[in-house]
Amino acid sequence: MTYRHYSSPVSLYSGKTRAYLRFKGIPFEDVIASLGVYRKIIVPEVGRPVIPVLQTPEGEILQDTTVIIDALEERFPAPSIYPESPWQKLVALLLEVYADEWLVMPAMHYRWHFRRANLLFILGEFGKTGMPWLPGFLAPLAGMPAAFAFGTKYQAYFGITKKMHRPIERSCEALFLELDRHFTKHDYLFGDRPSIGDFGLIAPLYAHLYRDPHPGRIMRRIAPQLARWVERMQHPPRPKSGDFLADDAVPETLEPVLKRMFEEQFPVLIDTARRLDAWAEAHPDRKRPSRVIGSHRYAIDGVSEERMVTPFSLWMFQRPLDHYRSLSAEERAAIDPKLEALGGLEGLSIEPKTRLTWADHRLAIEGR
Repeated sequence: MTYRHYSSPVSLYSGKTRAYLRFKGIPFEDVIASLGVYRKIIVPEVGRPVIPVLQTPEGEILQDTTVIIDALEERFPAPSIYPESPWQKLVALLLEVYADEWLVMPAMHYRWHFRRANLLFILGEFGKTGMPWLPGFLAPLAGMPAAFAFGTKYQAYFGITKKMHRPIERSCEALFLELDRHFTKHDYLFGDRPSIGDFGLIAPLYAHLYRDPHPGRIMRRIAPQLARWVERMQHPPRPKSGDFLADDAVPETLEPVLKRMFEEQFPVLIDTARRLDAWAEAHPDRKRPSRVIGSHRYAIDGVSEERMVTPFSLWMFQRPLDHYRSLSAEERAAIDPKLEALGGLEGLSIEPKTRLTWADHRLAIEGR
């Protein structure tokens, strides 16, 4: 029974599901998402051109990395990628949100704003994905339309204007150093087994920030242990083994990463919850939120800019919010001082009125 993973090496989120499939030892075929695959399979089944997409042996189509991973966790539960202890699980879920919904900004910036170093490689990668049958020397030409459309779209989407370039770079390269210190002491985030947080982080840190020439050189120069973790995530040990740290321990080396997330991303998540509540109240007959519901400001390293308000990020944030709300009073009493010291207690204490769900490969407002 073989799964079909429609993906591309150049795709950010494909790296997340591919690493997971390899770790679990799930038999799968990595199928390049060519133009023909999009036309014949992905768009008819999902409704839009998006990867990765997973087809099960029974023919079921799954889209979105978190949806795919959680469906496979039910089928292949051991070893779980979700820590059972409350603090570790919360941090793992938070880091998945951070990676999926925030680190996509430096990933896109380094890919599209260093064209002299990256452009020929990226055009070739897009060309080999869309038209894998072409001779190699034609791949960059074939990749130009898709690559430039993609790069231009997402720069505006995330508000990566020129004044944000250096703040994004400073933050990302500081993150490289923080993670490098962590992976000097630990193979994965929480010990000897990768968690959902590891699989979240591998998405931006592999396809863009490791494989693309310019950021890849920076990573290997200033954060060699981080680069080795990226490589380790591509070739997990066999047989599967390893444990999470005992006693619900979260290494101190992850505290700077969490502080960075709480400082940069949490204001955006909190405002997104407020904006979605207002949008849902103003559109009582809409079952599905718009992909973008306006714009708001974000700030990195003291510099601010406008970016789009995206409900999808709130759907991801519901996961750590739900876990936090499920904790007992005793568990919260142990965790809340840690969150307060790191700057994350306010964000995890919000109570959005609007709840999102995933139906037919798209977001929907629960109860409508």
